[in-house]
Amino acid sequence: MARILIVDDSPTEVHVLKTMLEKNGHTVSTAADGEEGIAKAKAEHPELILMDVVMPGLNGFQATRLLTKDPETQDIPIIIVTTKDQETDRVWGLRQGAKDYITKPVEEAELVAKMNTALGA
Repeated sequence: MARILIVDDSPTEVHVLKTMLEKNGHTVSTAADGEEGIAKAKAEHPELILMDVVMPGLNGFQATRLLTKDPETQDIPIIIVTTKDQETDRVWGLRQGAKDYITKPVEEAELVAKMNTALGA
């Protein structure tokens, strides 16, 4: 299936997402913050990135903006996966270049559907 990069500072969230993705046949790598996420995206060129928002250092909105503006990574679809459930956050996330926005706790069916759409599957 697809190579997915999870960028999230919560070991619990990473475990939950990774388990869901691997169960669906995806290969998963992880990054604990925005800076590491950008570095891994450039090094590994994943087919999709799942991006948390609230992280130390570079937050998910900033990292998404940097990745979508960089010619090297701008073609990688990003889905924001966050606890921030306000409509203004969703709109802002999409304005930073994210293809979609999911609030935690993540429903597996919703995640898989949005990933398939972002991957063009």
